[in-house]
Amino acid sequence: MKTFDLKPQLFDTLKSYNKKNFMSDLMAGIIVGIVALPLAIAFGIASGVTPEKGIITAIVAGFLVSLLGGSKVQIGGPTGAFIVIIYGIIQKYGIEGLTIATIMAGVFLILFGLLKLGTIIKYIPYPIVVGFTSGIAVTIFTTQIKDLFGLTIDTVPSDFVEKWICYIQHFSTADLWCSLVGVLSVIIIAITPKFSKKIPGSLVAIIVMTIAALLLKQYADITSIETIGDRFNVSNAIPDVQVPVMTWETIKSLVAPAMTIAVLGAIESLLSATVADGVIGDHHNSNTELVAQGVANLASPLFGGIPATGAIARTMTNINNGGRTPIAGIIHAVVLLLIFLFFMPLAKYIPMACLAGVLVIVSYGMCGWRSFVALMKNPKSDVTVLLITFFLTIIFDLTVAIEVGLIIACLLFMKRMSETTDVKVIMDEINEESDISKGNIEHLTIPEGVEVYEINGPYFFGAGNKFEEIMASFGDRPKVRIIRMRKVPFVDSTGIHNLTNLCEMSKNEGITIVLSGVSEKVHAQLQKARFYDILGEENICSHINLALERAKEIVSGK
Repeated sequence: MKTFDLKPQLFDTLKSYNKKNFMSDLMAGIIVGIVALPLAIAFGIASGVTPEKGIITAIVAGFLVSLLGGSKVQIGGPTGAFIVIIYGIIQKYGIEGLTIATIMAGVFLILFGLLKLGTIIKYIPYPIVVGFTSGIAVTIFTTQIKDLFGLTIDTVPSDFVEKWICYIQHFSTADLWCSLVGVLSVIIIAITPKFSKKIPGSLVAIIVMTIAALLLKQYADITSIETIGDRFNVSNAIPDVQVPVMTWETIKSLVAPAMTIAVLGAIESLLSATVADGVIGDHHNSNTELVAQGVANLASPLFGGIPATGAIARTMTNINNGGRTPIAGIIHAVVLLLIFLFFMPLAKYIPMACLAGVLVIVSYGMCGWRSFVALMKNPKSDVTVLLITFFLTIIFDLTVAIEVGLIIACLLFMKRMSETTDVKVIMDEINEESDISKGNIEHLTIPEGVEVYEINGPYFFGAGNKFEEIMASFGDRPKVRIIRMRKVPFVDSTGIHNLTNLCEMSKNEGITIVLSGVSEKVHAQLQKARFYDILGEENICSHINLALERAKEIVSGK
């Protein structure tokens, strides 16, 4: 009996851990912690919460994902993909609603893992993933225009189109110094990798622009550059654990956004783990990873955090700097905790335009425009799913985009599957030359008054009507209809229903149905549905020769 293994990767790692591993993980953990700091602050603010909540999320979720996860190198924390969802939930349900939705998402993720859905989630169509990822990137970029250029706008509309109309109308209010800080931040982040692969460009931009903003304020009396401290009260106090009050009505209203958080978190974390596997030559346990993500999302909101998942950029940074075990992820969380406790008050001097620049680069990295353009050359069905998911994400929200995108993808999948099943009519002779394994290299003559039909492929709801349409096109009434099912791997309830209707209609018309070559699996399904009570066991034949002999008996009246 196969055991249900949800053992974290950390357990196996410790068995052969040594000093060399630790030094490599230590350096990687420190660098990833530094990289994660500006991103956590930026993601927190862009999501509509305070900057420290972003760091708390990176600490709590980062620690638990590495401690309990199914990947050796996965780094967990807040990501750009959640910005749109979190902001929308806060606007509609408030901070407490976000907390409850995140806890519910954590429960869903744990259930996904326990039900072994990790492998299934990886089969979500690629056009949907690219569509909503690109849509999120465009949305993130759109939300940063005000801070990037220092526009004077009292209330920014939530609608995508209205937001851009508002930006255009108020662009004359752009602040020169804020625009300069924002644009220079983007340039610094973009060119830093050309000089240093180790030091993150976002950290360099934040340090340089923060110092520049302080000097401009001190010596040039430039006070128009808004900072984090101007908008938030920054604190380094560790928040108390708070359990929200959850009512049945609140839970029901938050099922949809919670499921969106869970599905998106599952997709992003497993995608990140899969990419990491390809780089380090390892295999992660997807179900263990989902359970760890669930636990992280249960714990993070209790400390005031936001939803978290596996972060591809930070995971790759971990790998590129020598991280090969979960210890690196744990060290990254410890480094963030130390920075939070001792340096968090300094964050109030960071310009908002600089953080907007960080998120502009994040959105560019997320957009995957090369993948988007490449998919546009694919079949029209894939392009349809891609564009619908993309536009629904930016015009409405991610929940609607994922739901509609999955429905469309499922419908297209059904259509494609139905096209793989065909029904053909054999008129005079049955050529068995292809059935060499059974030694039937012969031509079998079909007796008069007998029609033979062959179903190739699964007989399910997508292909159920094909059989009836072909029979209706003949319009004749033979005495026997033989249905060859040797190439039918499975039959569903709709297929059984169609076969039942066919038998009953044929019986009323004086026509006998004979099945040939039914596989053991299909036979068991038909027997369970009590299909043979209608057809009769004598009309079930294991081979076409027996089916023809049975047809001859029926035609001759024996």
